[in-house]
Amino acid sequence: MQLILDSDDANYQIKAYEPGIITINDNKINHSIILTANTLISPWQPQSLSELQSKHLEAIFALQQDIVILGVGDKWQAVNPEILAAFYQRNIGIEYMDTAAACRTFNVLTSENRRVAAALLIK
Repeated sequence: MQLILDSDDANYQIKAYEPGIITINDNKINHSIILTANTLISPWQPQSLSELQSKHLEAIFALQQDIVILGVGDKWQAVNPEILAAFYQRNIGIEYMDTAAACRTFNVLTSENRRVAAALLIK
């Protein structure tokens, strides 16, 4: 059986999540962020899904990733169809889930060297 070394060259990794706190590398962050393997946008203005507007998406689109994982807060909530449409119009995949699941999913995808961004709402 051939084994292939998995090389995760990410500068930013999510080390832990608890409601209200995301630990990136060794830094505890208590506000919403946008994250890729090599980019951290902190803070990201919307703190909850109810605050998220189309204007907040430009920072995500500028990163030019293939897929975006949207963490919608401590509990799963449906995302406004207008927000989803903005991603579909740009041919960017979007998945939304509670922020804890988004953190786990981001780590898995970056370990596979996928072009992924996580937009993580803290509330």
